[in-house]
Amino acid sequence: MPFAIVIAAALAFASQVDSEPPITVTGRPWAPFISPMGEPFRARSAGDDPLARWFHQADHNRDGLLTAAEMRTDAVRFFRTLDSNQDGEIDPEELAVYETQVAPEVQVNSRWKRPPQAVAGASRDRWREDRNVDGYQVHGRQGAARYGLLNLPEPVAGADADFDRGTSLDEFQRAALQRFQLLDRRRAGQLTLAELAPLLPTRPGRGTGVKRPKDAGDTRVGLPFPSGN
Repeated sequence: MPFAIVIAAALAFASQVDSEPPITVTGRPWAPFISPMGEPFRARSAGDDPLARWFHQADHNRDGLLTAAEMRTDAVRFFRTLDSNQDGEIDPEELAVYETQVAPEVQVNSRWKRPPQAVAGASRDRWREDRNVDGYQVHGRQGAARYGLLNLPEPVAGADADFDRGTSLDEFQRAALQRFQLLDRRRAGQLTLAELAPLLPTRPGRGTGVKRPKDAGDTRVGLPFPSGN
């Protein structure tokens, strides 16, 4: 092939490359937020707050207050995304999709997702160094509880009140109301973002650790249902 033809082809290729838009790589914070009903929210940018995004989504009238009715309505919306065959129940197959594809973080034996720099610099002592951070502790929270507001390792399966391996829409709605009651510690009938934020488990990278009291119970058992209706 003549040299001039080679040069012309190279110049044409370079011109085509220059005309294409640059590739933009967006970094994602590694720890998601998992809502009380089990929906994962992952940060879209470095400044994004997944907890706030869930709260504002559930707060339908945008008044800054989350009510039990709003939380139940948001639960119904999420239920319908999981109920892929629209039969009014989250069956074992749909639950498996949730646990492996929608929110694999709920798997009890999985560890915290670590930032890339921590993975790259991991050593044999890494587990010991992270013992003071809730979520890295063997005796600490498990599954979704490491990323949410309540100690619920598997929020979707946990809504199956009669243990028949299927979660109905009614069970899911009742679970939403019960979990609202657990979060509503002031018994005010409404929740604010400011009072929910401190309930998140301590996360690696915040610079603070959690020291486990000597007489603390095993947090892996999850939370009981609230008393009353």
